[in-house]
Amino acid sequence: MTPDSADAALARLNFDLPDNRIAQTGAEPRDSSRLMVVGETLAHRVFHELPELLQPGDLLVFNESRVIPARVMARKPLVNGLGGGQVEVLLLREEETLDLGPHVWSAYLKPARRAGNELWLGEHRAEVVGQLEDGARLLRFGYDIKPHLDEIGRLPLPPYIDAGSSDEVWRERYQTVYAREPGSVAAPTAGLHFTPELLSRLDARGVERVSVTLHVGAGTFKPITGSVADHVMHAERYMVSDQAADAINRARREGRRVVAVGTTTVRTLESAWDGNAVRAGEGETRIFITPGRPVNVPDLLITNLHLPGSTLLLLVAAFAGEERIRAAYDAALSEGYRFYSLGDAMLLENLRG
Repeated sequence: MTPDSADAALARLNFDLPDNRIAQTGAEPRDSSRLMVVGETLAHRVFHELPELLQPGDLLVFNESRVIPARVMARKPLVNGLGGGQVEVLLLREEETLDLGPHVWSAYLKPARRAGNELWLGEHRAEVVGQLEDGARLLRFGYDIKPHLDEIGRLPLPPYIDAGSSDEVWRERYQTVYAREPGSVAAPTAGLHFTPELLSRLDARGVERVSVTLHVGAGTFKPITGSVADHVMHAERYMVSDQAADAINRARREGRRVVAVGTTTVRTLESAWDGNAVRAGEGETRIFITPGRPVNVPDLLITNLHLPGSTLLLLVAAFAGEERIRAAYDAALSEGYRFYSLGDAMLLENLRG
């Protein structure tokens, strides 16, 4: 697809979303959210019915990244008894490839600070040592700050969610039940619908499961504001273990369906795809999946309902086909589905399938 046609596809996929359709709380229990099944036809189900919609031998692939408490209210140091105002810090990730030494993090600061400025995050000192192209600052700590984030930080909720409840409540609710590897600043939200009981029922059904890791960055909230061709994807780290790659490649060889849980899992699998198989290993990805680009690995995708003008909306259109996604979103709007991170879900069939 040419850049012009990608822009046209994004325009055709645009829709008006009333604020009251943005979910502010998750369904309780988690698997009581609605589930739209999108293939040649549309069907309206409930998420706890997922075992009935999958087949024995299907392979579910989860992103087991865990959201870290990366939002910290820092303070400026006092100078001659003056100053000491607050700075909101959103830690993005530890930057290990910039040749600046250990313990350097990229972060968004409000208000911004210049190189050489100091900040105190609780009792932990950081110095601004640089700036990235997108405006993120680079903070150097004297030691590993990760073990201290539970004490000084809060979970970084999406900007469209009214926090309301305490941070302790969100630390449980804005996290998948299978999250293991800390590193994300946003939850891989398709996984929020799963419960331990549902996972047990899927096991009993003969559905296999395996996990990969992609640490979700703040760029997941960044809308496309200009041409699709000019949109810059933020780099995100991913990891596919030998076990996961073997399980995925074996399922594909045996003609069993691979079911990606979330767009982050799709991006991981497609980043690890070498044209013939999924490669084990670690890396960074800026992959941008738009209509016209085949999605090679997963046969089915579990995902939430996404933001107009977003990269994720283009990804699901590439996966299921623009016409099907337009019909599905029209149905979601007319049938009262709840949108975004805490909203309802879709089960999409890969158009090539």
